[in-house]
Amino acid sequence: MSSAHRSGTPFVTQVRVRYADTDAEGVVYYGSYLVYFEVARVELLRALGCPIGWARERRLVFPAVHADCHYRRPGRVDDLLDVRLWLGRLGRASFGFDYQVCRDGEVLADGSTRHAAVDVGSGRAVALPAWFTDLWRRAGQTVGGVA
Repeated sequence: MSSAHRSGTPFVTQVRVRYADTDAEGVVYYGSYLVYFEVARVELLRALGCPIGWARERRLVFPAVHADCHYRRPGRVDDLLDVRLWLGRLGRASFGFDYQVCRDGEVLADGSTRHAAVDVGSGRAVALPAWFTDLWRRAGQTVGGVA
């Protein structure tokens, strides 16, 4: 997780742990937490009125270029989890998020992701367009960030 201090209210969405998310011991498989991070990102976009396909229609995709996750406690099948998201640093061609996955207020995992802006046609990184930075500012009006 980012060493920066998170501030403000996180965006929160919930996920229910499916059997498919767990390993043979019934514990949430470590890779499933990255999926939960993605669920939070997609739901934040939806809450802002921009479904996930909206950026691609504008010829941009935002692949993860870095991800980390720290596992604190085991999650189990059928747990109802809160996935908390904070805005990270906004760069010229990239941006990031910080996350916590909690069950009844207890942190099970936390982490961060960094994403690049990539042109669909060329596959090359590009500067974030004005519509994205406007969307980021709008998100920042309700979602806390990393100081």
